[in-house]
Order: sequence, then C-alpha cells, then structure tokens
Amino acid sequence: MNKGLVIKSTGSWYTVRTDNGQDIECKIKGNFRLKDIRSTNPIAIGDRVQISLNTDGTAFITEIEDRRNYIIRRASNLSKQSHIIAANLDLCLLIITVNYPETSTVFIDRFLASAEAYGISTHLVFNKTDRYSEEERHYMEKLIKLYTHIGYPCHRISAINNEGVDEIKKILPGKITLFSGHSGVGKSTLINAILPEQQLRTHEISEYHNKGMHTTTFSEMYFVEGNGYIIDTPGIKGFGTIDMKDEEVGHYFKEIFKYSAQCKYNNCTHRHEPGCAVRKAVENHCISESRYTSYLNILEDKNEGKYRAAY
Repeated sequence: MNKGLVIKSTGSWYTVRTDNGQDIECKIKGNFRLKDIRSTNPIAIGDRVQISLNTDGTAFITEIEDRRNYIIRRASNLSKQSHIIAANLDLCLLIITVNYPETSTVFIDRFLASAEAYGISTHLVFNKTDRYSEEERHYMEKLIKLYTHIGYPCHRISAINNEGVDEIKKILPGKITLFSGHSGVGKSTLINAILPEQQLRTHEISEYHNKGMHTTTFSEMYFVEGNGYIIDTPGIKGFGTIDMKDEEVGHYFKEIFKYSAQCKYNNCTHRHEPGCAVRKAVENHCISESRYTSYLNILEDKNEGKYRAAY
C-alpha cells in the first residue's frame, strides 16, 4: 500500500505525491465516504491518503488518514453540506484588499473564527497598497491596528510591484500554508512573485462590478524552498461558518472570549443577558463594533438556518 499527500484536486481527479516522490493521478474508489462529515468534497488538498495502484499507472484512493485540522465552510445557500477548503495546515494567509475588490470585515472575521476553531494560525495580508487612495489607505491602517491589537500579524504588500513579498517569503519555510481570499485580491499574482517559475494565470478584476474573476478553478499545492508548501485555492465569495454551537462562537473571537470570563452567566450569548461583560466592553470601545457585529452575524445565520453569500 502506497501513502502520499494530495497536492492537486480538480474535483474528479486527484494528484497524489507518494512518499517516494512520485506524482500519481488518482480517483476515489466508488464506495468511499467520509465518516461524520457531509462534505461536497470527501478528499481535500493537503490530505494524507493511502492508494492502491492500477496497471495503467493511475491509482485509487482507498483511505484517508486522520486530519490534524482543516478549514471548512458552508457549501452554498441551499445545502446543509460543507466544503473543506484544505487540510493539515500550519498557517493561513488571508489575502485582503480594502478595494479592487472590497473585502468586508464580516468576511475576514468569519474566516478567522473558522481558523480559530481548528487552532490554525492566520496572518492577514493587505494587498494592492499601490492602488489605494489616501482614504482607503487610512481605512487599511485602521484595520491593521485593530487586528494587530487582537493578535493577528498583518502585512502590507503590493504583489504586482513585488513590495513586501520578501517578508511573506520568510514565513513560508517548513510550513503548509493556505493562501485564501476573494477572487481578484491577487493570490495568483503573489504566488507568481514568490515562485516565478509557476507563472499562474492572472486576470484583471472586472472594473464594472469591482469583483474578481475566478482564475484558479482547482486547488493545488506548490513546493517552496525550505521544505514548505503553498496551497492555492479558488477565490471564495462568501464564508458560511459551520459546525459551531451558539455558546462556542464567542470562543473563536479572541477578545470576546477574554471578556466573557467576566459575564454574570457562564452560558451568556452576549446579546441580551444582564451582567454581560462583552456588551459593556463594546460600549467602552474595548471590543470593536465591527467584530461584535460579525459575531452577531454568525449567530444570526445559524439561527435562521441560512447563509447569505454576499459576505
């Protein structure tokens, strides 16, 4: 039985890099189902798997090894299923643009809460600094101040001008790092700046809609110097959180969790209960309005049983 790492996924075929360094095209065995996870993709990029070889040089994936962690989101408005973006990660880099296209704080906070839930470190990478007006730059600095204060490292870069890229390169060796964010924020441009030999396709964003166009249609892992990997994934529109109980959501907002220890009730949802230390901290500007709004937004989604993709 051969073992390996899933380094590319097109949805129907998977490329597995075996432990002896061979890349083999694989399919899932017909009856393959994951225990307990209703997922649109039973195998995710970054998974460790076992394969059995066929005579034609392809193989079947017969087993998936236990995952250390993963980043997961709600698959779509209508389905109760989830979509696993990537598995077995050491780090996430969330690529953000305050414009061209705009990344909302609700989207950032949903992503961070999901990464927090599985104990995955996340850095925020603010791209396209070359394009911003003074007002946009000022807003970016406010966001950087907010998230740095909470404990998330932030980077300012212009991938197209190669500014700040060396700083990103330094954090990649020895880690499996997921690059994520909306379409059009410049993930492919950044990966090209880090790995010029890859030359991934890039698209201009649609100026008319101020939204990105999907250039990456499947997930792929790239080897980086110093025994690291970058995972490039298709841009995501919305980020529906999944598998979080109401009383757990606050645990995944570091600063809300900190203040919740002082709440009168230990199962406080920080919405209407008397003696809530979190709401008081929001009033006193110790917790930002935008973060509290994102927190309520996740609770609302869950209780209405729907997920609005606009975020």
